[in-house]
Amino acid sequence: MQEEKTEQLANHYKSIIDLLGEDSDREGLIATPDRVAKAMQFLTKGYCEDPKEILNKALFKEDYRQMVIVKDIDFYSLCEHHMLPFWGKAHVAYIPNGYITGLSKIARVVDVFARRLQVQERMTLQIKECIQKTLNPLGVMVVIEAQHMCMQMRGVEKQNSTTTTSDFTGVFNQAKTREEFINLIR
Repeated sequence: MQEEKTEQLANHYKSIIDLLGEDSDREGLIATPDRVAKAMQFLTKGYCEDPKEILNKALFKEDYRQMVIVKDIDFYSLCEHHMLPFWGKAHVAYIPNGYITGLSKIARVVDVFARRLQVQERMTLQIKECIQKTLNPLGVMVVIEAQHMCMQMRGVEKQNSTTTTSDFTGVFNQAKTREEFINLIR
C-alpha cells in the first residue's frame, strides 16, 4: 500500500517537473520524483498517527498540581496555503489533575500536528485541545513561535518576521497563571 502511494505521488511529481519546463528524464532529476514523494510522506506522516494514543501510552496517576512545562520544542511543518515550510518552537504547559504523561509525549503530540498540512493558528488549537481532552488537566497553554517561508521567499518577502500564536484553557484563563507561564518560557 505504501509503495503504491509512493509510486502514485512520484508520477505526479514527474508531471509537475515536466510542466515547470524541466526535463524529468535529465540525469540530475531522474530520481527526484521518488525522493520528493518519500519526503512528502514523511513530512505529512501526522495524518497516520493518533496523538491521544501517544499521550495515553504514558499516562500515570500522580497527585502533582503545579505547572508542567515543555518548552523550546522544535518543529517543522508545511503551510497548507503554499505547501512551503514553516518552523519554530512550541512551548506547552499543563497543570495536572490526577494524571501526568511522559514529557516526551508532549513533544510527540506537537510533531503529530506539525506533520500535516497546517496553519499555525489551527496547530496551536489542536495541541491544546488534544492535551485538554486526553489528560483532563486543570488547564493547558500552548505558545508557538514560527517563521514562514511563504512570507519570506514570496509575497511580502519579510525575512525576519516571526509569528506567535497562543491558546489556553482552564486555570490559564487567569492572567496570573498565564504570566507565570510566559515568564518561565522566556
